[in-house]
Amino acid sequence: MLLDIKEIREYLPHRYPFLLVDRVVELEVEKRVKAIKNVTCNEDFFNGHFPDHPVMPGVLIIEALAQAAGVLGFKTMDKKPSEGSIYLFVGADDVRFKRQVVPGDQLVLEAEVLRVRAGVWKFGCRASVDGETVCTATIMCADRTV
Repeated sequence: MLLDIKEIREYLPHRYPFLLVDRVVELEVEKRVKAIKNVTCNEDFFNGHFPDHPVMPGVLIIEALAQAAGVLGFKTMDKKPSEGSIYLFVGADDVRFKRQVVPGDQLVLEAEVLRVRAGVWKFGCRASVDGETVCTATIMCADRTV
């Protein structure tokens, strides 16, 4: 299943400059998602991180993984934020960074459902560039009604 930016915006409440998923290239409901974030030199965060050596902040890589996982969770539950549901980031464990992400990179975001219990989802996540692992983490998100 493919989702373009218009469809992604239906499943994520985030907007510029905080929407960090550009395209979903694979999605198996209840199982896994693979999404893309195109990293450009025009990203706001590069103005200060770092002007002479731009590096995507690690916390934004984690956020991008959580957003990809959020799309999978919303699609699996067949819910949308417009229906009064919000998907909150509640934790990250075993976070490891292996390489920097710089302008021009295409960040591939992968998340797989590890378990769901009482509205809290646990995902095994991996971010990569050109097949090389950038970051791995276990991310937890909670489905809540607003």
